[in-house]
Amino acid sequence: MKIRAVISGAVVVAGLAIASVPAVAQQQPSEQQPAQQHSEIAPASAANAPEANEVKYTNAELIPLTVHQAWLKSGKNEDAFFDMVTQLAELSAQDRDLQLPQTAAAGRRVGAMIKLMAKKDTDQLLYAVVDAAVRKVGTPLPAVAAAK
Repeated sequence: MKIRAVISGAVVVAGLAIASVPAVAQQQPSEQQPAQQHSEIAPASAANAPEANEVKYTNAELIPLTVHQAWLKSGKNEDAFFDMVTQLAELSAQDRDLQLPQTAAAGRRVGAMIKLMAKKDTDQLLYAVVDAAVRKVGTPLPAVAAAK
């Protein structure tokens, strides 16, 4: 599984947590879209290739965003928000020389952590939330891979 599949549960849960924020939850019924599950496993080439309608942000654009600002920047779109969280998780894991477990259980654990932290304070940085979750579930890279 790719990182995208592992943290898919995290984003779904985080999206639900963010949707409970009063400012976000006041959407008009016509704007609401059914929740989509990210259960598909995309090939590595598909995960790295931007889709025609996908907006790709730089790390410098994402790092200073709060949870609420990121949700708004995503256009209140779960897939776009998911891509933001995935990008930040990959950055965090890379910067900390960690690898994320490739299991559904790890995805649920990350999701629960992100949901809890996001609900506590939507004005905290999204990167801080994602980084904390990555630090909890990530494992050190093998010495051979880390020495590259």
